[in-house]
Amino acid sequence: MRAASVVRKTSETDIKLELVLDGQGRFAGGTGIGFFDHMLTSLCKHAAFDLKVEVSGDLEVDGHHTVEDLGLCLGRAFAEALGDKVGIQRFGDALIPMDESLAQAVVDISGRPYFHFTAELPRTAVGTFDLELVPEFFRAFCSEARITLHLRLLYGSNSHHKVEALFKAAARALAQAVAKNERETGIPSSKGVL
Repeated sequence: MRAASVVRKTSETDIKLELVLDGQGRFAGGTGIGFFDHMLTSLCKHAAFDLKVEVSGDLEVDGHHTVEDLGLCLGRAFAEALGDKVGIQRFGDALIPMDESLAQAVVDISGRPYFHFTAELPRTAVGTFDLELVPEFFRAFCSEARITLHLRLLYGSNSHHKVEALFKAAARALAQAVAKNERETGIPSSKGVL
C-alpha cells in the first residue's frame, strides 16, 4: 500500500495528515474552512486517494497559513507515499467541466517542483475560503511533492464551479500519473531517476 503520514507543528498551524494513494476516495477530518474541506473531498473522490487530517490553524487571522501548510503536508506525504516511483505512469492530464466552467490540469511526477496557474478568480471568497488561496495550496503541494503541475481555467462564471473544476481536474491528472503502468518495469525516465 502506498501511504504516508506527516505531522507538522508551527506557531501558526498544527497538522496531522494520513494519505493513502490507492484508496477509496475518502476524506476525513477537517480544516475549519468549510469550502476548502469540500474541495479536499472532491480531490480525494476523483483521485481515489484516502486523506485523513487533523488541523488546527490561526483562522482568527485568516485561512492562509492553514491552506498553505496543509498543501505542504499533503505534498510531503504524496512524495513519501510514491516511494521509488518504479512503474508509475508519471504523466497525467485531465479536462474537467463543472457546469459552465472548464478546467485543465497536466502533471509530471518529475522530481522537479514547478507550478503554473492560469485562472481569473475574483478577489473574493466562497464561504470563508479566500479564492486567492487556490494557487497557494497547489504551489505548496507541488513544492513538497516535487512535481510539475500546470493548472488552468479555460472559462467559467460561477466562482464555486470554477474552483471545483480546478480541483477535480488536478485530482484526475494526479490519479493518472500515480497509476501503475504494467509495461513500465523501472523508473519512467530516460535518465533513470525522477
